[in-house]
Parts: sequence; structure tokens; C-alpha cells
Amino acid sequence: MTYEPGSFSEAGPWLVDPERMSWRVGIAELRADTLASLPEMVRARGIPPLDRFAGAGFRLGGALVLWAALERKREQPEARAALSRRLRKAFERLGPAYIKLGQIVSSGRGLFPDEVVEEFATLRDRVPPESFAAVRAVVEQDFGRPLEEVFERFDEQSLAAASIAQVHSARLRSGEEVVVKVQRPQVAKLVRSDLRAMAWIAPFLVGRIPVAALANPPALVELFAETISEELDFRLEAENMLDIARLLQDAGQTKLVVPRPHPELVTRRVLVMERLEGYTLAQAAEMRAAGIDTEAVLRALLISFLEGAMIYGVFHGDLHAGNLFVLPDGRVALLDFGMTGRMNPKQRQAFMRLMVTGFTNDIPGHLAAFRDLGALPEDADLEELSRALKLDRPPVDPTQLTGQELVSEIQDVLKHLLAHGARLPKHLMLYVKDLIFIDGAIGDLAPDVDLFAEVGRIFAYFSSTHGERIAREIGDDAQFAKLDLTGFKASLGLRGDVETLTHRELLRRREIVRKRLEDAGGPRL
Repeated sequence: MTYEPGSFSEAGPWLVDPERMSWRVGIAELRADTLASLPEMVRARGIPPLDRFAGAGFRLGGALVLWAALERKREQPEARAALSRRLRKAFERLGPAYIKLGQIVSSGRGLFPDEVVEEFATLRDRVPPESFAAVRAVVEQDFGRPLEEVFERFDEQSLAAASIAQVHSARLRSGEEVVVKVQRPQVAKLVRSDLRAMAWIAPFLVGRIPVAALANPPALVELFAETISEELDFRLEAENMLDIARLLQDAGQTKLVVPRPHPELVTRRVLVMERLEGYTLAQAAEMRAAGIDTEAVLRALLISFLEGAMIYGVFHGDLHAGNLFVLPDGRVALLDFGMTGRMNPKQRQAFMRLMVTGFTNDIPGHLAAFRDLGALPEDADLEELSRALKLDRPPVDPTQLTGQELVSEIQDVLKHLLAHGARLPKHLMLYVKDLIFIDGAIGDLAPDVDLFAEVGRIFAYFSSTHGERIAREIGDDAQFAKLDLTGFKASLGLRGDVETLTHRELLRRREIVRKRLEDAGGPRL
């Protein structure tokens, strides 16, 4: 008997019956074996992979030298745009690890200069593709038969190309319109080499660069290895699609859609799925003209993301503009499930407490949740940390500080966090990465939405939909009863009596801070 778990389109090209999908045989063991192989992948060796170090030095160093010689003296922002373009090209040539880094940067609108974000956005899905001959070879090797025996039509030009794979439009011999994701032939070898380079250098960064120390470089390497190792096997990605779809159905979310993976045509390097089409985030004006409520689109995306993490412990771990689009009916189609955030029950409950205490301005509880998530040592003195970070004092408005004062404030915060052993655990890094993207998406979909009112709506949703479960799991029936945005406002440098703030206003504040830091020679935001 076939059945359709999860959030799929109403009239798909085939039914989804996980029990009859041949590629799912042994999938749990495959995931376990992949995780078990990680320690060897990130083991620091005595001799680094000199070829990758030399290649990175040549590409990145060459880009900086040419920029300094030819373009550095141009007017800003032209000089920044030229540097961004040269670095983007260097990242493309260096391969998957650097392209992934560029994708993260491209999601940071408001945190990085616009020239950098716009240039690196091409790394989401416009990396130079492999030749069609190489694509054909991978497909025929994995399916064990000629391309024409499987597909009635297979477009030679790719729809999109990124770090790990590229996608092509096709039609099956049985008539269904599909998208075919094909892994780049040499990507696995490059990834292993990049991981060896990263594992070798990461321990040397601990404690030497404050921001890098806070981010925990060895954990960053482990995170990259864990996520990209699963991305290298499309059977695991297809299983992630089923998992996310199932939790969306369990949550009653009808605003998000997952494409169906094919029942049989999934291998380690090839993934056939149903084709969905819609608007990109850059087409917000076209969406509004078509009658789509873009604020509702954003709200659905954010709620489902938080719900996956807080309630189910599983969430899409690689949100960026190339990995989703909006269907004509206003629903959000999620794509590219190679990277998922997964938390065990203890981590999920700690994350739930983190969100609840943030909503209710419970500073001690918020710090305790960070500790339980692994961001602080078990024996961290939370009261002392709160005093050191001045959380018990009125907020300082960063837009009212000079550049030097801003640099001093940032250095002071980093100093105290590091002194108390702060680190970003792997699952929290993925969460922050997705939040950076969502922050940028607000600028596209709802730049004038009142952020405080929106938080109130999301709070109301979780209170009414999951309130009993949240109260039961955090062990406090009253804790989730009243919204208090004082702490949220303080994190933005705003007083508690500030009643409204749009994303457009927030970006203006960030630009003031960024410019003053730049003028003072301090770290960029």
C-alpha cells in the first residue's frame, strides 16, 4: 500500500512509499558508517597537504596582489567590488570548501558589505558547470545503462551549478518532468584534500585569532566534514527529504513543500526528483504583483525552521537563496537537503530553553541554555559572565559610539567570552548560519515589517500550538506565558521603551556601525 508522508505537492508524478524505495535499503547503516568515518577524515596529520596549501596561497594571494596593484586606489565601493570579484573567482577555482564558505558569506546581507554579498551570491548556483560528457559519464556509471534508456529528454545545459553538484532538467521515459542532480566527478577527492588541510591548520588558530577562537576552528572543521560527507551521498540527501517532509506534516505545516525523490532513481552520485517551479527571492516585486503575501512567506519559513529545531530536533541546515523558491500559490519549496541540522533530545530541549528564555527575557536561563547546548563549559560561572558582559545594565546604543569605542566594546566582549571558555557547538553554528540567511531574506520579502510585532506573532504561534509541550519539557508552566522583548531589544542596542523597528531601519543602524568600524580600522561586520 502506497502512502505519502510529509509535505508534498498535491498532484505529484509518483506516490511516495518509503518501504518500497530500493535506494533506502540499509540507509540507517549508511548514515552510521558515514558518521563513524569522520574522525579519520579530520585527523590532524604531521605533514599538511602541501598541494592544497600551495594552490590556495597562489589563488588567494594572486587575487590580493593584482587587486592591490590595479584597483586598490579606486573610489569606494568600486575598489571593494573589484576585490570581491577577484576573490569570488579564486574561490571558484579552489573548489567545494571555498565555494561553501562563499555561500555563507553571500547569505550575510547587512553583516558584510553589499559588494561582497552580491558578488558571492553567484556561488550559490552559478559556478562554472561540468561538461555534459562528464555528466553523462556519472549518470551512466551509477545507473549502469545508457542515458537514453532512462530519459526521453535530458537537457545538456544545467539549470544551476554549485560546489558539489549541478542540476539538469529532464523527462523520464515514463513521461514525468524531473530535475536530475549530478555530483561533480572529482568533488570527493577535493573534499578529502581540503579536509586534511583544514584539520592541519585548525588547532593553530585556537586562541590566536579571537573571533576564530570563539567559533572553535576544530569544531568548524568537524562540522564541515559532517555535513559535506553526507552531501557526497545523495541517498542520504533523499532520506533527509523524507525526514523533513514528515516533520512538516506532523507539525501541520502546509506552507512548505518538499520535492519527491524518485522511488528508484537515486544513487550515491545521482538524485532524480520531481520538478517544481516558482519565484526566486530576488523576485519579490513580481510575487507581490501576482498577489503573493511575501510577509506570510517569510513567516512560514521562519516558523517551520524554528519548529524543526525546537520541537523535532531536525532542520534544513543550508538555507540560502539558491535552495528555495516560492510557488505561484505562495508556498515555499525547499531544495537541496544535503545538509541538515540534527540534535539529540538533550540538545533539542536546551535549544528550546534557549528560545523560550530569549522570548521572556530570562537572562540567567538564557545563559544556562547556552551552557547546556555546549557553548559554555559545564562549570562556567554564569553570574560572573553576566556581569562581565554587562547584561545587568542598560544597553549601549552602538550607533552612538565612535569607531574606536566600538572596537573597544567588541574586543571587551570577545575577551570575556573567551575567558569563560565560550565556543560555538556544531549544531548551533548551522542554526546561526541559517539565521544569517533569514535575516537577509527579510530585506527581500518584508523590509518594512515591524520586527517586534513579528516576534510577537511567532511567540503567539508557539504558545498556542506547542505551549503545553514546551511548558512540560522545560519544566515551568508559567515560563512561556508572557512575551518580554527587553533582552531582544538590548541585543540590538535599543532601550526597552522602543516600540517598533523595521528591518530597513535595522540595516541603516548596521551600516552606521560598519562604516565607523571601517574608518577606525576595526573588524568588519
